[in-house]
Amino acid sequence: MNNELNVALISPEIVPPDSLPPPGSPDIDIARAVMPRPVIEVAAERLGLLPHALIPYGHYKAKIDMAQLDVSHQRGQLVLVTAMTPTTAGEGKTTTSIGLSDGLNALGVKSTVCLREPSLGPCFGMKGGAAGGGRSQAIPMEDLNLHFNGDFHAITVAHNLLVSLIDNHIHWGNELGLDPRRICWRRVMDLNERALRNIVCGLGGAAHGVPRESGFDITVASEIMAVLCLAEGRRICSIALAR
Repeated sequence: MNNELNVALISPEIVPPDSLPPPGSPDIDIARAVMPRPVIEVAAERLGLLPHALIPYGHYKAKIDMAQLDVSHQRGQLVLVTAMTPTTAGEGKTTTSIGLSDGLNALGVKSTVCLREPSLGPCFGMKGGAAGGGRSQAIPMEDLNLHFNGDFHAITVAHNLLVSLIDNHIHWGNELGLDPRRICWRRVMDLNERALRNIVCGLGGAAHGVPRESGFDITVASEIMAVLCLAEGRRICSIALAR
């Protein structure tokens, strides 16, 4: 939320094919067979970033402080990969994007791939992980798929705090005259949980709130997430949330 961009390692160096598990091996086995390099080294070599422009999250993940970058002029070309139906083997936007970037780098064209952060919901479902697949994947794969740097958790808590304020307001007299039957601001969580899509909250007696229907959506569908994605900085984000 402070003009920061997430960074993880994408194929940090060419790994001899014979040192990797054979094609068709589980993605996690291939990912763990690669020895990652410190993200500070990769950022300096591939992106020309100095250490003070990074906010490290351990050795192999970091955020980029956008305030440290010169974005006043265009430095390259943008290739957008979107709206792709995955194959039965799972090759979709992420795998294609990483493979394309690796291919361009192999041809001597300096290329960096920008991906969206995975949601835990699909990761634990039939779709599986969202860090690519085979030899076209980002590492550390487990960290990327499981919580990454905590941004989704922060969005979840911020969203649910607003829901708690609504229920607390109704409990203490409902001065605004809110109709509990018409409240559409639901809670969120970063999982696909069918049993919690529609619930009744506020049960347990007068001390535990006013009973009403509610439910849970997935965090990435949160209004807070939408505001965060569209805001150009912390001040604009705060203004939008205050509305």
